Amino acid sequence: MQKRYLEIGKIVTVHGLNGTVKVQPWCDDADFLCEFEVLYRGKQSVPMEIEQARVQKNMALIKFKGVDTVEQAQALRNTILYMDREDVALEEGTFFIQDLLGLQVLDVDSGTDYGKIADVLQTGANDVYLLRDDTGKERLVPVIPDVVIAIEPEQGFVKIRPLKGLFDDAD
Repeated sequence: MQKRYLEIGKIVTVHGLNGTVKVQPWCDDADFLCEFEVLYRGKQSVPMEIEQARVQKNMALIKFKGVDTVEQAQALRNTILYMDREDVALEEGTFFIQDLLGLQVLDVDSGTDYGKIADVLQTGANDVYLLRDDTGKERLVPVIPDVVIAIEPEQGFVKIRPLKGLFDDAD
């Protein structure tokens, strides 16, 4: 089952005197973070309405409704912010990283189990899945069409066809 609220960033400091906070994005970029009208505070998912948001360098500067002083903003430092997945329409074939973590990775041809996705590394050219099997052995898999054949989060797996030599040193 997919989580409704997904971590999207962390309030790291106060910016200015009017209650604005600086948020470190845990998503693709700070621009994405600034597109929301409401974010949610903590695991209790307390809604926080956004009055104003803009990007400064690689951070988001956000002014939340009802947070009007430095002291109120300071009290929010180190708060994890969440988004409601229903506020975002993903393009077909794209997934939230949090939905990929823990998926079983299987060979599409042989059924070999390579482990579970432990992390998704964003390299710029393409993402890379970090797989970890039950023994703790790690493997890297490039997320490219020649390798990743099917991604089925609802069924709990990803099917791959490793390029020749990709796992030669892993066995």
